[in-house]
Amino acid sequence: MITLILLNPIQSLPSQRWTFEPKSVIRIGRSTDNDVVLYSAVVSRHHVELRLNNSSRWDIISLGANGTYIDGRLITKVPVKDGMIIRLASSGPKIQIHVGGDITKTQKNAGGRSYLDQSRDTLINIQESASEDDN
Repeated sequence: MITLILLNPIQSLPSQRWTFEPKSVIRIGRSTDNDVVLYSAVVSRHHVELRLNNSSRWDIISLGANGTYIDGRLITKVPVKDGMIIRLASSGPKIQIHVGGDITKTQKNAGGRSYLDQSRDTLINIQESASEDDN
């Protein structure tokens, strides 16, 4: 199973989620013939493909004219890592990718915890501050 989560550009909270059972290709772009359709001027009609390779792992293949980015770096083809975030174009939508497993369980992240609230289909971020009881 692979899950794609569209992140809100301001708060980086999920605004939409798609889950796919294993299939050979998942297409993302502006055209309605994609598996994931994103209406953004910077997203190409056929922007990204996620392809299942021979070793049963996913690869990201960038097809868009405005590029696909991971951590601010332009990519052409990279293996998928669970939890990674891709950005379509340098200023476009961000998508978090989860492969296998249950993304509804609590996940650790820098600066806090996150969990998916299934009743609202929303990823909740909880910021944890350092204890002030260290006197």
